[in-house]
This record gives sequence, C-alpha cells and structure tokens, in this order.
Amino acid sequence: MIRGHRVLLDADLAAVHGVSTKQLNRQVRRTRDRFPADFVLELTNQELAALRSQFVTLKGGRGTHRKYPPVAFTEHGAIMTAAVLNSARAVQMSVYIVRAFVRFRAELMKQEALARELEASRNSVASLDQKTRRQFDQVHEAILGLMAEPSRRQ
Repeated sequence: MIRGHRVLLDADLAAVHGVSTKQLNRQVRRTRDRFPADFVLELTNQELAALRSQFVTLKGGRGTHRKYPPVAFTEHGAIMTAAVLNSARAVQMSVYIVRAFVRFRAELMKQEALARELEASRNSVASLDQKTRRQFDQVHEAILGLMAEPSRRQ
C-alpha cells in the first residue's frame, strides 16, 4: 500500500508480463500520456526508505542493486501496461481484460433487467390486499439485498 493505493512495483509487474523491468519502464516513459498520476506513483525518498527497510539485508556486489528507484503501478496502471507492451503474455492479458469487462457489463445488464422486472412486479401487486402486499414487499427487499454489492450486504 502506497498513499492509500494497492500497488505493484515495476519489477513484479514486468515479471507478470514476461519482460524486463527496463523494458517495462522504457515503454511506460514512451507512452507517458497513457499513464496519468493516479496510474503510476513515483516513490518519494521516505517511501523508498520504508520499502528498502522491508528487504532486511541487501546482497553485496557491483550491479546487484537498482540504479533508479522502483515505480509503483496502481490497478489502473497495471492494466494499462498490458495495453502498451508487446510481449505474448501482455497481449494475452489485454485480451483477458477486455473479455472480463464485456462479461461484467453483460452481467450488470442482466441484473438491471431483473431489477426492472422486479419493480414492474411490485407495481402490479399494488392493488392486492395489505397482508399480501406486505409479504411481497418483504420478498422484494430480500431480493434487493441479495442484488446489492457484497460489501453493502453485511
């Protein structure tokens, strides 16, 4: 967590995409307009010191450590890197992200259609007696509770 964002460091993200850290950072610099400030976080000296303190002991030897501080990518930035890299794995990830988005949208539309049908049913039972209406309202509220976001159900 950096500045309230869950992040991936450039070296870890490069490994996910099957490219070198240098290649990842070079491509991000070349396409800087695709990476606004909320996609990529340049670490401050304090954040860098805190990060280094987590590694406990550094290995010795020339060329073992990074010359430049790591770059942190938020979720949005991590997804965008899949779009700007050309490795086989990055291309697969881009395709996966597009498919996931389309599937999510389709599921959301189904849920919206169900909500409309439920509301139409609720309006059609308005003429029923009060006891039946109260029972239907309880069922209606329970269904809406199930359709709510998981974090709001608790």
